[in-house]
Amino acid sequence: MCARGFLTGCLILTYFDFLPPRQISICVYNKFICITQHACHFYKEVYIIYLILIFGLFVQPPTEVRAHDTPNDEGHSITITWEPSAIDSGRVGLFQGYEIYRGESLTGEFKNVGFAAPGMTRFEDSNIGIEDGKAYFYFIRALTTVGYNDSPKVGPSISMAQWFNMQRMNVLVVTLLISILVIYYIRRAHAGDKLFVRKIAGLDAIDDAVGRSTEMGRPILYSFGLSYLNEVWTIASLAILHRVAQKCAEYSTRLLIPHYDPLVMSAAQETVKQAYSEKGRPDLYDERDIPFLTADQFGYAAGVDGIIMREKPGAVFWQGYFYAESLILAETGHSVGAIQIAGTTSVEQIPFFVAACDYTLIGEEMYAASCYLKPEPQMLGSLKGEDFTKAIILIFLVFGAALGTLGVLFKYVANIDRLTIWFESLVQWFNTF
Repeated sequence: MCARGFLTGCLILTYFDFLPPRQISICVYNKFICITQHACHFYKEVYIIYLILIFGLFVQPPTEVRAHDTPNDEGHSITITWEPSAIDSGRVGLFQGYEIYRGESLTGEFKNVGFAAPGMTRFEDSNIGIEDGKAYFYFIRALTTVGYNDSPKVGPSISMAQWFNMQRMNVLVVTLLISILVIYYIRRAHAGDKLFVRKIAGLDAIDDAVGRSTEMGRPILYSFGLSYLNEVWTIASLAILHRVAQKCAEYSTRLLIPHYDPLVMSAAQETVKQAYSEKGRPDLYDERDIPFLTADQFGYAAGVDGIIMREKPGAVFWQGYFYAESLILAETGHSVGAIQIAGTTSVEQIPFFVAACDYTLIGEEMYAASCYLKPEPQMLGSLKGEDFTKAIILIFLVFGAALGTLGVLFKYVANIDRLTIWFESLVQWFNTF
């Protein structure tokens, strides 16, 4: 039976000699399993050993193994690449995958540092043991269900950190562009050039709102909403509060500022105190008019509504971040006949403020308030530089949309894919942001 099995195996190998190595391996494997299960019922163990010996000849290791420092990283990483084994079908089955081994010398001990599934041709060794400036050697073991085979050892490979990540070159270009534009407009503002800033009706109405409230003999209410001190819209709102407090000091009008956050309360107290002092009326400052209510969302809304109904302010400023309580607050202010000026960066709440208030600062208009109310060269130049950058981005978006559309049309109408290639390159360049 053993002789017959050997002869059968030789005939099978001869029959499949014209097939590629990967097909030979799979066919031989299937044929030998068939022989083992049917033709050699009483000598199965002998045929299994024979199968392992024969099939071991077909476990081919990966070729063209290379190891090099991982580019554009902070170091402590080496990348290994290879061409797949001839029996790698791209899925787990007969072929199991690749084990990556690392050593510090060609003759020393090699340790298993990772595993790559079938079909993969790249592995990044970024284990804790990698040291920059130290030489390492690698080999790859091809695993099958019946054996393995190792590739030749490669190296030495040395890991090191790079100063620049060349894949983020687009970020550098955009950063330089914004910086150049901002510096250019700041220099123009320092030189005395008049830079155009469009009118913002809500900020222009601050003087009228305070004056109207003064004529009616009513106080003014200012709210930051549910803002915290570490949020950028809170800083922008403090700049608006400073202008409102100055006008209140000029007209001797009472200013009420109920709070949701105690830290914002402290910042508002200092802002109002400074504004009153700048106008020569520190005697008007009353800390009791800037209280802390509660850190509960609807508890705060109920408290503010109560103040509005009792004090009946002539003007109300909603400047900060608001949630579901926005319409409750704005409707209460409207019910007492107050002129209301709202401002928020919350996209969900802007429609409610637009419907219930007289003026609304939408999104970035809040951030431009400090520059608009007090146009210093640094802030004015930064504002103009950012606006110019947004215009450039808008042009790129329009250009990209047109390029992508034309690329599809030319590809399917005239079978020209050059525009599509350009569009994909442009998208890829922006995808690394």
